Amino acid sequence: MHTEFREEALRGILVFYEGKRRELIPILQETQGIYGWLPEAAIELIAGFLHISKGQVYSVASFYNQFRLMPLGRNMVTVCRGTACHIRGAPQVLDEISKALNLKEGETSPDLEYTLESVACLGCCALAPVVKINHRIYGEMTPEKAAKLFNT
Repeated sequence: MHTEFREEALRGILVFYEGKRRELIPILQETQGIYGWLPEAAIELIAGFLHISKGQVYSVASFYNQFRLMPLGRNMVTVCRGTACHIRGAPQVLDEISKALNLKEGETSPDLEYTLESVACLGCCALAPVVKINHRIYGEMTPEKAAKLFNT
């Protein structure tokens, strides 16, 4: 996955498409698969290829939760907000992590070190509340334990 825009990589995708508007979502999915997000230069190139406005591309990309218009951090911090996690203190854990990283939910740090997000369920209810950092699960989280994860 490349975080910076490389036009030749996107052009390598577009050769497999006909330039029809109905291809927008698959093109956006493949583009995000390469870059990890949808850079503005990619959106411009896609809009030109499909003969639609940049606004139309942004409209679709911002409608679907799967698309990211900003790059992700090297470390994805995900807090479960499912019922079990919520009841056992996930909101307080999320608040503590937000303070420790100086990020609001959905934000990425300016240095691209962290992205903070929450999800409906991570499927680890027996370990609630749960925080996932990249691919590692941390269960039975408390605000104090969460602060220690980030050395605060």
